[in-house]
Amino acid sequence: MAEEPIQETDIVVIGGGQSGLSVAYFLRRTGRSFVILDDQPRAGGAWLHGWDSLRLFSPAEASSLPGWPMPRPAGPDAGFPARQQVIDYLDAYEARYKLPLRRPVRVEQLTRHTDGYTIRTDKGTWRAPAVVCSTGAWTNPVLPAYPGQADFRGLQLHSAHYHSPESLAGQRVLIVGGGNSAAQILAEVSEVAHTVWVTLTEPTFLPDDVDGRVLFSRATERYHATQAGQSPAPTGRLGDIVMVPSVQAARSRGVLQARRPFVRITTQGVVWPDGQSESFDTIIWCTGFRPATDLLGPLGIVDREGRVATDGTRAIDAPGLWLVGYGNWTGFASATLIGVGRSARQTAEEINAYLPQPQPSI
Repeated sequence: MAEEPIQETDIVVIGGGQSGLSVAYFLRRTGRSFVILDDQPRAGGAWLHGWDSLRLFSPAEASSLPGWPMPRPAGPDAGFPARQQVIDYLDAYEARYKLPLRRPVRVEQLTRHTDGYTIRTDKGTWRAPAVVCSTGAWTNPVLPAYPGQADFRGLQLHSAHYHSPESLAGQRVLIVGGGNSAAQILAEVSEVAHTVWVTLTEPTFLPDDVDGRVLFSRATERYHATQAGQSPAPTGRLGDIVMVPSVQAARSRGVLQARRPFVRITTQGVVWPDGQSESFDTIIWCTGFRPATDLLGPLGIVDREGRVATDGTRAIDAPGLWLVGYGNWTGFASATLIGVGRSARQTAEEINAYLPQPQPSI
């Protein structure tokens, strides 16, 4: 059986979530040929895998990709779009701009040559002088290591794989992590189970009237102040907990009390610093993610934390490679819907300048 011919294009974007779509929006303007390879079965990226009740903590107008505002949902929770509404928006965004998506396509190998890259997938092979890696982090959840962790006989799951609280009804559930995911999961699990919340430090709760839009604005001010060598204001960090309605309800029930970490895990539960043991049926780890950059490992540019040395979004040690959407190291707030646009624009402009300029026809 003859091998399929290698497909040629100017740019291959790996990952069709919010970051890949944002880059594609700006690549359209350059007139360059490009393709987006996405391993998911449909539009939505990491949002396809969020828990069922997940809601944004920013209004729709402050949670939009470049070019087209997210439609404001109707109903009593109109200020906080639900996960499915985000998925629907990303699906419509692809269609609106007729973006060249190929899915499901799993990239199996990325090889660098002097004149570009070969991208081998389970659906054929591509060659391109420029590659954008926008694989996100959902597939690479972080589980902290504790003594005795492998001996625990109950269920351990990461927030990446949590969907709903029904199966936890009547259990004793330990929730570990101090961010918004932990607070929102705690809020709903505590309605059906006995919960204990563990955080490294005392969690920071924002005022009830501060939503993600205000938080992003304050964090942006902090970022620019730091960049200018000034002392930033002490409030408005992107990791602070936004008091969405479910978290406010949990506060009213008195379940937002956090404990400091345990010292080890046993077969039945955990041991606290004072030596007391406590039994749990399930541990939910809301402990974050590392960049899903294993694909780049053979290039020899990925550090132990999964990061790549970049100048903005451009990989310093791999010409023709850009990384978008992994957080502040690839652009301020670039892992957010509203924040990725700036990095995406910069990336498209740099790629257009990097590639040979089209020769005028005679």
